[in-house]
Amino acid sequence: MDRISRKQLKTDPFRTEVQHTLEYVTEHRSQAVRYGGIALAVAVLAGGWYFYSAHEHTVRQEKLAEVFRITNANVGPSQDAYSLSYATEGAKNAALVKALTDLSVQFHGSEEGTAGEYMLAAHAADKGNASEAERRLRDVVDNGKGPYTSLAAVQLARIYASQNKISDAKNLLQGLIDKPTMFVSKEEAQLMLARIIAPTQPGEARKLLEPLRSSERPAISQVAIAQLGELAQK
Repeated sequence: MDRISRKQLKTDPFRTEVQHTLEYVTEHRSQAVRYGGIALAVAVLAGGWYFYSAHEHTVRQEKLAEVFRITNANVGPSQDAYSLSYATEGAKNAALVKALTDLSVQFHGSEEGTAGEYMLAAHAADKGNASEAERRLRDVVDNGKGPYTSLAAVQLARIYASQNKISDAKNLLQGLIDKPTMFVSKEEAQLMLARIIAPTQPGEARKLLEPLRSSERPAISQVAIAQLGELAQK
């Protein structure tokens, strides 16, 4: 959170509101005595929750930073006192999985916890554990928060397409078309959906691709034209 300057504190609307409240209490002292205890309790609870939330956010960020520190660690002899090193690739991998698991379990449903769960899914896929990868991706899509949910939706759609669960894949990608994210644009979701449904629904795929021919993003227009060319040959 950005620090508030001394000048901002002097003109803070909250400071003005406090002054108005003090004036009101002075004029309505009897009501204040009756209800002041409740108001004070609510204020204390609200303030406590704010500081607790800020602390939790800091802890989550530190846990995520530790994940990236392990990811960037060296394997072999330590190069200096400031860099993290592991004796073997296996030791590094074990440390990474533990850090990701801690992040995912302790902060499940937060953006940082979602990032941890997504990376665990990617790790499972790299190790050939397709069932674990699918389970973790589903959890990210259903319970996650933040842009990593869109990456999980894309990967899960690919898994469903490979399992011939075209309807499930289509639902995931349609959700990204309706609500794109910083990681997955509407056009990218359209291209992927067109690719998945082309074998069984070529007409619908063509409708998705045609508007993308003239996209201002060259990469998008080139892929759209290429996919349209493939449809024309079928």
